[in-house]
Amino acid sequence: MPKREATRTAHPATDATASAGRLAMPVEHLPQLCGTMPAVAVPAPAAHPHGDLDRAGRAAVARATAGVSPQAVIDAWSDWATHLARSPGRQLELAELAQRSALRLLGHAIGAAGGDAAPPPFEPKPYDHRFVHPAWRMPPFSLWQQGFLAVQDWWDHATDRLRGLRAHDADRMRFQMRQTLDLVAPSNFPWLNPEIIEATLESGGRNLIEGAGHFSQDLLHTLTQVRRPAPEGYRIGTDLACTPGKVVYRNHILELIQYEPRTGSVHAEPVLIVPAWIMKYYILDLSPENSLVRYLVEQGFTVFVISWCNPTAAQAGLSLDDYRKDGVMAAIDAIGAIVPGARVHANGYCLGGTILAITAATMARDGDARLASATLMAAQVDFVEAGELLLFLDESQVAFLEDLMWAQGYLDRPQMARAFAAIRAEDLIFSRAVQRYFLGKQDLPTDIGVWNADTTRMPARMHSEYLRGLFLENRLTAGRFAVEGRVIALKDIAVPLFVVGTEQDHIAPWRSVYKLALFTDCDLTFVLTKGGHNGGILSEPGHEARHYRIGHRPKDALYVGPDAWCARHAPREGSWWPELSAWLARNSSGRVDPPGMGAPELGYPALADAPGSYVHQT
Repeated sequence: MPKREATRTAHPATDATASAGRLAMPVEHLPQLCGTMPAVAVPAPAAHPHGDLDRAGRAAVARATAGVSPQAVIDAWSDWATHLARSPGRQLELAELAQRSALRLLGHAIGAAGGDAAPPPFEPKPYDHRFVHPAWRMPPFSLWQQGFLAVQDWWDHATDRLRGLRAHDADRMRFQMRQTLDLVAPSNFPWLNPEIIEATLESGGRNLIEGAGHFSQDLLHTLTQVRRPAPEGYRIGTDLACTPGKVVYRNHILELIQYEPRTGSVHAEPVLIVPAWIMKYYILDLSPENSLVRYLVEQGFTVFVISWCNPTAAQAGLSLDDYRKDGVMAAIDAIGAIVPGARVHANGYCLGGTILAITAATMARDGDARLASATLMAAQVDFVEAGELLLFLDESQVAFLEDLMWAQGYLDRPQMARAFAAIRAEDLIFSRAVQRYFLGKQDLPTDIGVWNADTTRMPARMHSEYLRGLFLENRLTAGRFAVEGRVIALKDIAVPLFVVGTEQDHIAPWRSVYKLALFTDCDLTFVLTKGGHNGGILSEPGHEARHYRIGHRPKDALYVGPDAWCARHAPREGSWWPELSAWLARNSSGRVDPPGMGAPELGYPALADAPGSYVHQT
């Protein structure tokens, strides 16, 4: 926690102004009266002596609002409402839409009463699975469903962008209204949901009794925040994150894991994977069948992975540059000792990709040629279109989060988990609640579900620098991001780039990821793959119903926009992982004997078996 600002205490002997007032004498005469009295330094008054009280109050509010600034919410409502109030054309349009929707609902109700099997006028969004039960197509449930979807459709139009309305506020309003409507959807109420009614009749109410037990368990867990053990068959180090390897380096911020070779010879250039530090690294080493780490090892690459620590309040001062210097650069130094003379294929995922881009630009500026290539997976360098997670990011919101982290020393796991869940509340919150509390169903464990629950903290200083410098001020692509006092430029990166975006990514939208092509001139291969932020990356060979697009931009080629790029490259069936492996092989210098595990003689002994100890920190 930062030091409190010193408060000033007035004293007759040291406060000249106060003395002058009592003596009714000009201040310039005071030195004569004081004689040889030594001068006493007067501390400057604090600009805002009670600022910490304000911060503590905002931190308390932030805990109650899950870190969302009420001011940011009010600003969005005010901007939208005032612009709509002076837009009679849009008001008339919305009135006409309401009238048409009411007539369509009335026609549907009359047709349903007469046994008409015509398609309903409104359909759920493609990602909305709340109304899949067949009974939602039959009255009276179809009327409730259609009424809800009609209101949802009306609000989608009402929160469309208006002339003069800040686009950011229009998107905020749409997000807020979607959250509000999700709360009152008919699928959430047992007496309106046919699936719940059917299950209750069949089980004699047992589903509700079991659901009440699940609710009490979840409530207790929410209040205590005690870690639940991984379910049987999903143990870390045994079932997940189980690719054989050794921890070959450890410092206060990371453990570096080197994986054992599985081929007689390996590509000369090793691969370093830099994961995001908002979650544990093993999203890239889940079950053996969908582990990217294992796949690359089996393709003949020497793979190293960073496993970040889970910071505590004592590490609140960790900076973004600490993650670069003591994280990525320290790992590259260690790899240089273990695989002498070899350049490194660096691979960054999500926030790990952003810090890798910063590192690569810094190395290019400083003439450090130890990178052979860089792969960025679902990683952004420009944050103008940074997805729904950042809809409420403005000065008010950043200050609000900073005060919360000032009080805690970090952004905590539940606060981040709630933010991610809110993006797809209809599935991640409400559908799950219906299944668990009203249908009495247990959550089926999955490897990605176990990983998703294994959240981490974010150190206060680093998170503040990240939010301000990158998300809020967008310094990296604006030419204002300085490392060690000197500005870096992404266009300095000369090594080949392999960039992956995912079609349904709501955290790093693929058009935002694609912007790296706008800010670099080097050889670049872009892949757009089916799936979301995590599912699109976990696209192992053999995964059903997968496709991807891939295109190559030669060095110094003209820029092509994302939509034009998409139109030029047809989908290909299957996994994009073989494309990555082949690309890495083409940018490697040949096969060699596998290196040893670590380099004990150079200070990099094998410290422990993979996955190490940091992955188990809670």
